[in-house]
Amino acid sequence: MQLVHEFTMQVTRTGSLPIGAGPFGTRTVGIVGGGVVTGERIAGEVVGPGADWAVFGADGYAHVDVRLQIRTHDDAHLFLRYEGSLRTTDEMMAALRTDGETAFGDTDWFVHARLESGAPQYAWVNRTLFVGQGRVVPGGVEYAFSRLA
Repeated sequence: MQLVHEFTMQVTRTGSLPIGAGPFGTRTVGIVGGGVVTGERIAGEVVGPGADWAVFGADGYAHVDVRLQIRTHDDAHLFLRYEGSLRTTDEMMAALRTDGETAFGDTDWFVHARLESGAPQYAWVNRTLFVGQGRVVPGGVEYAFSRLA
């Protein structure tokens, strides 16, 4: 088994809805406003409604639960769902608040992802498992996704 880089995705944030403290932590819904996907086989833009239903725990970690859509360069549509966790360091949280930037590896920020598509040229994504690593970029976040091969 190996990891093969498949695509990079920058997602823009357009707002958030603070839900508040609950039994699992403090929930905030981050609204996804768009973005760009670059890769050899998957390239396009983030479109339509999307959000991150994040829960920030007392242990210094956040659980991310994101759903969004990608319109590819050849006008197909992909549904992307990813979940994972990130360690909410002071530096990472400051970068989010100030429109700053972090590097991959600055904090533990890993997700597992599934893609779905009805387009024949993307049928392979329906049976592929992806993993990703995240970081903060100005205006949003960026993920580098690899597939298990």
